[in-house]
Amino acid sequence: MPSLFSSHQLGGLTLPNRTVMAPMSRVRAAAGGLATPAMAVYYAQRASAGLIVSEGVQPSLVGQSNPGTPGLHTDEQRDSWRQVTDAVHVNGGRIFAQLMHGGRVSHPDTTGFQPVGPSAVPGEGSVFTPNGPRPMPVPRALATDEVPEHARSYADAARRAVDAGFDGVELHGANGYLISQFLSSNANLRDDRYGGSVANRVRFAVEAATATVEAVGAARTGIRLSPGGGGIWGVWENDAVELNTALLAELARLDLAYVHVTATADDDVLLRLREAWPGTLIVNPAVPGGPRPAGPADADRWLGLGADLISFGRAFLANPDLVERLRTGLPIAPVDTETFYQGGDAGYITYPAYRHAVA
Repeated sequence: MPSLFSSHQLGGLTLPNRTVMAPMSRVRAAAGGLATPAMAVYYAQRASAGLIVSEGVQPSLVGQSNPGTPGLHTDEQRDSWRQVTDAVHVNGGRIFAQLMHGGRVSHPDTTGFQPVGPSAVPGEGSVFTPNGPRPMPVPRALATDEVPEHARSYADAARRAVDAGFDGVELHGANGYLISQFLSSNANLRDDRYGGSVANRVRFAVEAATATVEAVGAARTGIRLSPGGGGIWGVWENDAVELNTALLAELARLDLAYVHVTATADDDVLLRLREAWPGTLIVNPAVPGGPRPAGPADADRWLGLGADLISFGRAFLANPDLVERLRTGLPIAPVDTETFYQGGDAGYITYPAYRHAVA
């Protein structure tokens, strides 16, 4: 069994350890979706991770889910990210950009557009807007000839990401966002080639991944999935094993850098997907919205079950030196949930590394 602290080859990258900083929205971008100097500090502080996956980055304006999130659909946004990637690389790290099209998880108050989705089925719950939380509106169902344009938006953003210095990109196919909506058995009610059968429902994800591989290469392309859907934003997959094994079979032909799965399904489902996926598998063991972040015992368990890399979310927020804390058995500091999305530096770049007591 590999150690959490052994190296791993990921495409053209040699990761010095098997910890991955999971993508987490922090809504600290500047106006126009620009990355900021504080974001460069935030990611550089955590560069000891084997791999960092950035917060969700919208590949188009209509794909923006929340206010305050960064983009990669303009040249100005691309240029703003160079300070971030440079800072991570100077500190010895590696970073992928997560490309996240919100689909129906959006609001006109944020983007100026009616959200789009596979079908005219609204998401469940409220979404953040510049005017406070608002119920998600009914999205506009994409016409068949519009769908490829949204698949290509991931590839266009991937080109800008690589130009900005990112080592690669992760397509956000999880957590109820656009790719996840197309995979879903309840958000996708289409009767064209993008809906109905499993083969049709995986088509959008495969087209987005194919376009991205053609744009930046397979070694620079990963995808995140939430098997079963988990009910996040109201998305479910009632045929999780059949659906995800069919998707992985298609993605395997592309030789993606990795697949990143969340614990939204039972272990037996995730183990079936481990068997089905021939490449690098990242597992995030924490249940989304669960009572505690993933810890070292979770990591060891999943490495023993066949995962190649383990992603940590909340633990990385309050512990910029998380890898060293895990390596030496130091306490894991708790995170202040009140500062997740409030903006500013507090609870963002103010968490210290572990301070050893003076004897």
